[in-house]
Amino acid sequence: MHTDSTRSGLQLRSLVKSDGTLELSLATVSTPVPAANEVVVRVDAAPINPSDLVLLLAGADVTKAERRGTAAQSLVAARVPDALLKGMTGRFGESMPIGNEGAGVVIEAGASPAAQALMGKTVAMLGGAMYSQYRCVSLAQTLALPDGTAPADGASSFVNPLTALCMVETMRGEGHTALVHTAAASNLGRMLNRVCIGENIALVNIVRSPDHVAQLREQGAAHVCDSSSPSFIQDLIAALTATGATLAFDAIGGGKLASQILMCMEIAINKKATQYSRYGSAVHKQVYVYGGLGSGPLELTRSYGMAWGVGGWLVTPFLQKLGPAATQKLKERIAAELKTTFASHYAGEISLIEALDLATIAVYSKSATGQKYLINPNKGLGGK
Repeated sequence: MHTDSTRSGLQLRSLVKSDGTLELSLATVSTPVPAANEVVVRVDAAPINPSDLVLLLAGADVTKAERRGTAAQSLVAARVPDALLKGMTGRFGESMPIGNEGAGVVIEAGASPAAQALMGKTVAMLGGAMYSQYRCVSLAQTLALPDGTAPADGASSFVNPLTALCMVETMRGEGHTALVHTAAASNLGRMLNRVCIGENIALVNIVRSPDHVAQLREQGAAHVCDSSSPSFIQDLIAALTATGATLAFDAIGGGKLASQILMCMEIAINKKATQYSRYGSAVHKQVYVYGGLGSGPLELTRSYGMAWGVGGWLVTPFLQKLGPAATQKLKERIAAELKTTFASHYAGEISLIEALDLATIAVYSKSATGQKYLINPNKGLGGK
């Protein structure tokens, strides 16, 4: 049961001013009394996903950030580049909560039997503002985790697992038979690799270092291409020839990689062609950009015929098209395979106060592959 002492809690906020100043701070916010089909959760783990960093840091240059004050009263200020401000006018002056997903223990429940059944249970949540000590959410935003599951194990139960499963659903729905994935040594990439192995789907993993190649090989990946290798293009053509992959999901979103993937797909397809066409192959090749790890513009050098496409892709709109019943089945699978197929690994855990430490920001803001961090909003704050 919630007490007066926990009727409010700290929440991490991000504010962009019209002059281009980013301010990060902690605010004390009230915790609503849950409605009949709502629960209040003490948030014990919330991952820092790349999508969270976009909202949290707004592209600001954190290498020149300044911090004022101490502990919960501190404020971090940094400068957002002018080139990015034009797209942020809608958030000027608005202090925004951060954190797409998280997990914790239900400490208060609404009057409905379904809500009451979750009292004391560990649940995963999706719905924003998860970098908060307490979060009041509807039952539809929760996923009850198996008994004995630690919040850290369930913190990434939505974004990455649902994205991996929906990539496979997209492949099937659009008539492709194999996949390509970039930045494939990430938590999401490893999940997708395990899903594809389990479902006998050919997957071409593109990574950015020999270490990442070794990591995925250890996990059983059959096709791993290192974009830093001098033989990358030849290796990618060979993998695409072997798999027949004509659909790629790109987490980089900048530079030449998407164009290189399309080019190599075309070369692999034409290896089996029986006649020449000046318009290229008739097989449609598709790259979906779903991330923005690359800071530069997307460069396309057309060398792959006329049957191709590059577009944006997000899991939330896809789930809306999929519908509640099919989405629920995916969530149930995630819960059942949370410690196997959909297991996540983290480089460390930080508190809300540590999230405003300049040295800590410098580490988690890099969003390096295999270096994801968890925020524990109640770490060191005595949340009950």
